Amino acid sequence: MMDKQEIQKRLESLREQIRYHSRKYYTEDDPEISDFAYDQLYRQLETLEQEYPDLVTEDSPTQKIGGAVYNTFAEVVHQVPLESLHDSFSQEELRDFDRRVREAVGPVTYVVEPKFDGLSVALEYRDGLFVRGSTRGDGLVGEDVTENIRTIRSVPKVLGEPIPFLEVRGEVYMSDRSFERLCARQELLEEKPFKNPRNAAAGSLRQKDPKVTAQRELSLFVFNVQQVEGKELSRHDQSLAWLQQLGFPVAPLYHTSGDIEEVLRFIQEIGDKRGEFDFPIDGAVVKVNDFFQREELGSTAKFPRWAEAFKYPPEEKETTLLDIEVNVGRTGVLTPTGRFAPVTLAGTTVSRATLHNQDFITEKDIRVGSRVVLRKAGEIIPEVVAVLERPEGSTPYFLPETCPSCGERVTRVEGEAATRCTNPQCPAQLLRNLIHFASRDAMDIEGLGPAILEQLLQVGLVHSPADLYTLEPDKLENLERFGRKSAENLLAAVEHSKGNDLYRLVYALGIPHIGVKAAQVLCKAFPSLEEILQATEEEIAQIEGFGGIMAKEVCAFFQKDSARELVSRLKDLGVNMVAQQPQAQSTSLQGSTFVLTGTLPTMSRKEATQLIESHGGKVTSSVSKKTSYVLAGDEAGSKLEKARQLEIPVLTEEELLHMVGMQ
Repeated sequence: MMDKQEIQKRLESLREQIRYHSRKYYTEDDPEISDFAYDQLYRQLETLEQEYPDLVTEDSPTQKIGGAVYNTFAEVVHQVPLESLHDSFSQEELRDFDRRVREAVGPVTYVVEPKFDGLSVALEYRDGLFVRGSTRGDGLVGEDVTENIRTIRSVPKVLGEPIPFLEVRGEVYMSDRSFERLCARQELLEEKPFKNPRNAAAGSLRQKDPKVTAQRELSLFVFNVQQVEGKELSRHDQSLAWLQQLGFPVAPLYHTSGDIEEVLRFIQEIGDKRGEFDFPIDGAVVKVNDFFQREELGSTAKFPRWAEAFKYPPEEKETTLLDIEVNVGRTGVLTPTGRFAPVTLAGTTVSRATLHNQDFITEKDIRVGSRVVLRKAGEIIPEVVAVLERPEGSTPYFLPETCPSCGERVTRVEGEAATRCTNPQCPAQLLRNLIHFASRDAMDIEGLGPAILEQLLQVGLVHSPADLYTLEPDKLENLERFGRKSAENLLAAVEHSKGNDLYRLVYALGIPHIGVKAAQVLCKAFPSLEEILQATEEEIAQIEGFGGIMAKEVCAFFQKDSARELVSRLKDLGVNMVAQQPQAQSTSLQGSTFVLTGTLPTMSRKEATQLIESHGGKVTSSVSKKTSYVLAGDEAGSKLEKARQLEIPVLTEEELLHMVGMQ
């Protein structure tokens, strides 16, 4: 049995873990653990605090509503708090909730609804017109995301009645189908994909640019009236029906009952239908129907006493692994997928599940023919939890040494989990390579976006980046979205890109670990592509700012016959192969090394870097004793703190402009 000091340490550890994972989930939209694992941590903390109430602290996660407020948006103070819900994980806990309610208010009816897994928001209307939308934040203060919410089609902008004032609470979510499309597009553009629909919805609603939010296909369900003037409401089911009449989307199924056993049966029914929904749910909510009884019951510091959430447990089933298929993603990563004897999980039939990578397969010793346990805990793609039994005579599984798509040898960089095909002309990743090749920081071919490139691939006009320079106006004119003028504009942009500086071409080739900055450094040391092709790994590794891994990747890339063939074709087609050596506007920053951190008032980091380099300065990514200045903007992070520790001068944008004579 733990003594009081050990209990105190355990409580502090749990609180710190929960705060960390809450921040990752609510604020950064980048969770590291499943909802189920988080719920288990929270339940452990609750249980311990109930057992030792004298050790409960005011800042404990059990005493605060989850979430936080970004400083990206203006603050909105919620006149009626947007409370979170207490979770139950068993029918007996719900029966306990029912007993507590009846002891406090007597006979009661409940409304049972699905628990949507999205981002909680408040919408305000005056005289029937939408005027403001805000996130829940910490429940008391949220973020003003009005313009972003306006882009959601299911949000009514004008109500069916000119109600003087109405505030409703709802959940912004992303459908499973939209989530899959978004992840495919993020992978295509080499962006980090969201981990689940909830975080995709939250990240999309918090975009600085409403145009981005509009592209993300968000939707809304409204589930509560927060405040209303000009309408008398006494019951929750009455309010839902009225909200629907006004034009709000509400839960597609809900049920009113005064029998807790019937409530439990309906919760089970919602759970059984999960696989039929195109929106994410992670449980059901039981709410007292009568508003007067809700007032009587009140709330704790964190939860309303008149509502309880039931969280569905993650489902696990045994099945047999029939085969392992390896697919090549658009970024060249080899992804193993297990094909299983079909089982039903969370209302859907599952016969496939990701096996992630070689490390995952090796760690669990997953072999074809193994008896395994599959789990689906709200995520779209289930995964293998454990291996129960391996067939006699079976051997460990290893990913192939050559790409299943193009036959080139695959590589795995030390320290990375991914096994990758780096052939620039691999058919499986050609579209991604073309998008990267034409992107702004690479060859910067205006008008050649993902949709146009996909169209060119579909009709067979392009099979390699070099084919972009063989396009003809007559063939383009006949394509959808094209006419004579648009075809001429695109071909002019393609022709213009031939004169780009060499570093743009090197970056456009998509060499692993070689970003724009590394490409610039490489081309400064070896100012022609011919020199880069002839350079040894040791020579490249000696470049300041380059490491052994980067040098190895450059040499390995250009040793491929496919890469050399591509470079040769591009050269024959007139693409520049020599680095330009621009003269600095001045030498006012000569000998000074800068590190950039935070968001500057008027310049992007790219613009600030160009300004510094054009005046003879140098920009690096990490702060050290060799750093001359740190240029800091809003939300500066650890680099600013390190600069202060090392007593390195910190500049504002205005001070930098003054240094180069622009202020």
